[in-house]
Amino acid sequence: MSAGSSAATAAPQVSTPSVPRGAQVDLAGVSHSYPLSHDLEHGWLHLLLRRFSPAARARYEAEAAKPDQLAVLNDIDLTVAPGEFVSLVGPSGCGKSTILRLLAGLEQPVEGSVTADSTQVNGPSPLRALAFQDATLLPWRTVRDNVALGPEARGRVERDRRRVEASLQLVGLRDFADSYPATLSGGMAQRASLARALVNRPRLFLLDEPLGKLDALTRLQLQDEILRLWESQRFTAVLVTHDVDEALRLSNRVVVLSERPARVVADIEVPEHDESSDEVRELRRKILGLLGR
Repeated sequence: MSAGSSAATAAPQVSTPSVPRGAQVDLAGVSHSYPLSHDLEHGWLHLLLRRFSPAARARYEAEAAKPDQLAVLNDIDLTVAPGEFVSLVGPSGCGKSTILRLLAGLEQPVEGSVTADSTQVNGPSPLRALAFQDATLLPWRTVRDNVALGPEARGRVERDRRRVEASLQLVGLRDFADSYPATLSGGMAQRASLARALVNRPRLFLLDEPLGKLDALTRLQLQDEILRLWESQRFTAVLVTHDVDEALRLSNRVVVLSERPARVVADIEVPEHDESSDEVRELRRKILGLLGR
């Protein structure tokens, strides 16, 4: 976990609980695949292929010729300890987001097991929150009402009203609670999305490139915000990102995945450090080398 190299980007110092409240999660021998479109020329895979090189396209089409399935993950073993912050990096389309969906309980692996605190993950839970690249706020609801969606779905609006207000306070949106999404900047919308995810006090926070569409300055500010939230709440966090610098800045560990079907090629610990140190530059070179950049 980095400490930041300047006052402009350093995360605020906050006290942390002595015992992490985050969940331990484990993927053991996890392999996963998706059904292929029966019509490659008009299916979703064909649209995806347009984004890849001819060589990659040929590889995808060869896999498409196999019966019915597109392999995404290959024998993934990964343990995240309570209170850890782990980043997943790897080539586009390699299965990083699939791992988050498995951890969230939105999908079940074809092979292997996914557990949280030694309990099989068989479906979604308010204790496992997922934040996406798009804020996905409902435009007809105020910021406060968007944050209250989780408690509302569980019939706990009145009981959890204080949690809603506390979540807005955590992300600095208390003064914008009655605003509508159309009036928010991109950074503010993502803050609202983070508050909505945190309102249930999750033990596992899954972040699927939540800062990917933000400008550089806002991205740095939100990185500070995520660090502050992690340090104060001490949930377990798993982040998917294409930004190696972001992974090094936020994480205890960086897990590097291969091309699809993904396997773990490196699991790198990130000690406390200054972002401008030789140690960080060496870690960055190592990860970029593993990614072929």
